[in-house]
Amino acid sequence: MRSTEPWLPDLCRLPRLATMFGVAELVVLVLALAPDGGARWNPQRFLSASAFALWLALTIAVLLCASRRQLSRLPVPLGSLTAVLLAALIAMLGAGMLHQLDRSLGYGLIPANVHTLAFASGSAAIAALISAVVLRYLFVIDGWQAQVRASARAEADARQARIKPHFLFNSMNTIVGLVRRDPDVAERAVLDLSDLFRAALGAGKGESSLAEEVELAERYLSIEQLRLGDRLQVRWRKVEPLPWQLPLPRLVLQPLVENAVLHGISRLPAGGTIDIEVACDHEHLHISIHNPAPAPRERDMSGGGPLEPRAGSGHAQTNIAHRLAYTFGPKARVHGRWHEGYYLAELRVPLPAGGRS
Repeated sequence: MRSTEPWLPDLCRLPRLATMFGVAELVVLVLALAPDGGARWNPQRFLSASAFALWLALTIAVLLCASRRQLSRLPVPLGSLTAVLLAALIAMLGAGMLHQLDRSLGYGLIPANVHTLAFASGSAAIAALISAVVLRYLFVIDGWQAQVRASARAEADARQARIKPHFLFNSMNTIVGLVRRDPDVAERAVLDLSDLFRAALGAGKGESSLAEEVELAERYLSIEQLRLGDRLQVRWRKVEPLPWQLPLPRLVLQPLVENAVLHGISRLPAGGTIDIEVACDHEHLHISIHNPAPAPRERDMSGGGPLEPRAGSGHAQTNIAHRLAYTFGPKARVHGRWHEGYYLAELRVPLPAGGRS
């Protein structure tokens, strides 16, 4: 199925418009610094050339923005050529009018030996070149961002698909063992399992929230406590006030808790306690998971990055870090380190402008 999303880069957005302005001003600066042996550049000429270049950039951006959907109906090569030719036509008309206006008013901003046709055609060629370069750059950026979005969705879906058989089989085996011995607990476990998968998969499209992520982790841990018994203890520390409705990508907390159980508690004969803290300051939400864990493998100790008890733990953290970075930018962080028998996973997410509210 053919995508209905326009392929032509969107120049209606301020960052894209700033890119057009920056490239146009850079061309003026290069022309001013180039030793051409002609008329000398002075502040007045530089300012007038800059104003003309920025006006052309704005006009071209507005035109391509307005005609984006129409141009995107054409094949990419033909639509790209049409967009560049439109930019050249605008530059030629604008340069021709500017040349005549400068001659009529006698400002002398354009050298006397530069004729109208040469000035208009040269401006058109420069505008076409700039437009082609900027559109190509933005086209590549848009493609890369679409690929990142698709990769993030695929990773989230793969993570959900992975949790289904692994966790479901363990949980069902635990429930089977409880049915005769303690039917009430078995019934509660079935309800918890149902609620867990409804939260993780049933509503599965779109964003989650801090409240949903915490609930998902709590339900996972309650079922794992049935399997591991006294070997698994959990201590929650929720430092209020917390932004419970903060939008988050789905499955960013439960995989970290799962790592603490599978790669930490379950591998220790005596088990241990998982300490989970959720807190925030004025700028960030902080979540930490602290648990006893076996020592990292020798090959992990020789690396330069954070120490991981097992490769699966590192994969989950990398997955979560990529999705958080895509959603929140470079201020989002996921760190993990092992030290003296304990593993600490930390998650940091920037809060919106309203802070904790």
